[in-house]
Amino acid sequence: MANFVLTCCSTADLPAEYFEKRQIPYLCFHFTLDGKEYDDDLGKSIPFERFYKMIQDGAQPVTSQVNAAQYEACWEPYAAAGTPVVHLTLSSGISGTYNSAQAARESLLERYPNAQIFLVDSLGASSGYGLLVDAVCDLRDAGATAEEAARWAEENRLKVHHWFFSTDLTSYLRGGRISKSEHFFGSMLGICPLLNMDNLGRLIPRSKYRGKKRVMEEMVKRMEEHAQDGHDYLGKCFLSHSACLTEAKAVADLVEARFPKLSGKVMINSVGTTIGSHTGPGTVALFFFGDERKD
Repeated sequence: MANFVLTCCSTADLPAEYFEKRQIPYLCFHFTLDGKEYDDDLGKSIPFERFYKMIQDGAQPVTSQVNAAQYEACWEPYAAAGTPVVHLTLSSGISGTYNSAQAARESLLERYPNAQIFLVDSLGASSGYGLLVDAVCDLRDAGATAEEAARWAEENRLKVHHWFFSTDLTSYLRGGRISKSEHFFGSMLGICPLLNMDNLGRLIPRSKYRGKKRVMEEMVKRMEEHAQDGHDYLGKCFLSHSACLTEAKAVADLVEARFPKLSGKVMINSVGTTIGSHTGPGTVALFFFGDERKD
């Protein structure tokens, strides 16, 4: 029997079947689309293909985070039973959900002073956040205590690398991250920005490349530069994509060819509706354990 319950949010961008199989309760972010509010429920309310098609057709979803009441409702049964909880949140660098989780924890401790609720800011997003959740789940299943697992997550969260590229700049324009002229010339020339997550959990543009093939190659080079043990990397590798499975599979093929000692095949997931509301379609993200992120 596990020593603690592991929880996370839907923005870890792993399949619902994964969470069910590994017994990880997850809390849903929310988004509003065409005047209707939905849970970010891993493609159940709106299939990912339909969601990204709606964005391509001009829809502009608005997201909202998990609130303190949701956290309390999820954790109270465990607090009442004296079962320790370890919760990993989406990066505080892009969301305020860590603050909501803290407020819920403090409220529960007032009612259940002996409750053990350990909060860890993942400083990650999408399936990079999911990769950290997966590693903590392995620790849980190996018999670690809640305190040991939370401490390990805090000590290793900056070793999870996040590299993103996008082939569609429309959402960058809508979000104010690029100008109209940058969107026009970037789209005309096939410019693909390469971004990563810094040590504060913020998504930072790093460079721009012309053409999908070039940016895919450059992203995998970043894994060669930073992965633990280089080409002898023994860990897991996750990918996520927003309506561009062909490109994601091409990156997975490159990774599997260059890192023959991977722990299993590259796991390919969909970018969920919360993260996808900001990236739009055409994004591929690569996640792996490596050296510590410094900036």
